[in-house]
Amino acid sequence: MVFAFLLVAAVGCGTTAALTYRAARSAILEQTQNTAVSTFRQQVDDLYVELPVDTGMLRDQLQDIAKKGKPRTWRVYAEYGSLRVSSTDRPVSSVLTPELRARAHARDTPHTSFQRVVKGGVPYLTIAVPALFRTDVAPETARPTGLVLYAVMELREDEANIEALVTAARDGALPALAIAFIPALLAARGVLRPVRELRHAARSMGRGRLDTRIHAKGSDELADLARTFNESAAELERSVTELRRAEARARRFASDVSHELRTPLAGMLAVTEVLDEDAGTLDSDTARAVRLISAETVKLAVLVEDLMEISRFDARAAELHTDEVDVADCVRKTLSSRRWTDPGQVHAALGEGIRARLDPRRFDVVVANLVGNALRHGRPLVTVRVYVDDDGALVTQVSDRGPGIHPDVLPHVFERFYKADPARARSTGSGLGLAITQENVRLHGGTVEAANHPAGGAVFTVRIPL
Repeated sequence: MVFAFLLVAAVGCGTTAALTYRAARSAILEQTQNTAVSTFRQQVDDLYVELPVDTGMLRDQLQDIAKKGKPRTWRVYAEYGSLRVSSTDRPVSSVLTPELRARAHARDTPHTSFQRVVKGGVPYLTIAVPALFRTDVAPETARPTGLVLYAVMELREDEANIEALVTAARDGALPALAIAFIPALLAARGVLRPVRELRHAARSMGRGRLDTRIHAKGSDELADLARTFNESAAELERSVTELRRAEARARRFASDVSHELRTPLAGMLAVTEVLDEDAGTLDSDTARAVRLISAETVKLAVLVEDLMEISRFDARAAELHTDEVDVADCVRKTLSSRRWTDPGQVHAALGEGIRARLDPRRFDVVVANLVGNALRHGRPLVTVRVYVDDDGALVTQVSDRGPGIHPDVLPHVFERFYKADPARARSTGSGLGLAITQENVRLHGGTVEAANHPAGGAVFTVRIPL
């Protein structure tokens, strides 16, 4: 904006100076030219010359005319046939052009000609006036005598006056530009300050401060923009507040329901265990129903535990209780406690001697969820690898030899209750296992990724800083 203001000011000053220069130059030169031409023509008209021409007498007359030059002294030259006479010591002037001589001799009627010439960097005004022959019988009739007088006058002083005008215009333009700089700064500040405030407000809202507002004043477009921003921010704050309240209510509801279900589920699990033990003594239909109830009760208990775990993560109540452990031993304990010790089902490729600070319980959940997920949805052989990568991070990798994960499903595998994978059998779990795995890995400051192995099968990779 400052540049635009200065550009407009510069163009305005430049245009004004150029027009002023052009008008002043034309006025100065025309005034000098008109004065010189009219004065020289009057001097020639008053000249009395006898024919044939007397050279000495004509030179005296030319010197007298030169002294009477206006607005400045002239150098006067006369040509009559081959005769050349001047008021100086040089009979011929190099400033007089053939064009001017041709115009002076080409007409049968009296005519005054003039021309501006630059010679050696010096401007000159040259005038040609033919001497006329008049009679007392018909004084209005005049004929050329063949004698032509020329006047040469320097225009240095006029050019100096014109240069002085240019200098004055330039010197006047510079202060004008300096003065234009002040309103340019004020205008730029008036425009950029609201924009800067809007930028800071948007950045503040991006950081979560939804109560950010802009002080709007005036009635211009920027003030309207500020008011619109404030209205949008207020509406966004209301919407986010309502969403947060709804989310808090949902978390509290899930937590309360899970907590309330734990006690009856504990009793149901005890009863189903007794029923499972006596199922062999019952008839086939009753035994099938008892086993079905027992299995579904176990699933419900797992779902409730998973919901409670997710509720802790949502409430930011989950904490790490870390200890320095041998990672290989932790993985072996996880596999052993779940009875995943069949070499044809699970293969453990564990790097020995790797120690890290982990929460053993949460790391156990991570490994158990990934291996269990691979056994349910993939195909044996499930491989568990533990090693330290080049970046110094603990890597736990679980892979299977199943059909892999459909590319459309990969971005959603860690979402809660997501089971829409057409490439695998329908999940029999809660749909929260991978989401809980991701939250536990995040608590350790790590990442978990899902991908497909080029040779087939899904690969889940967990990276946790040592």
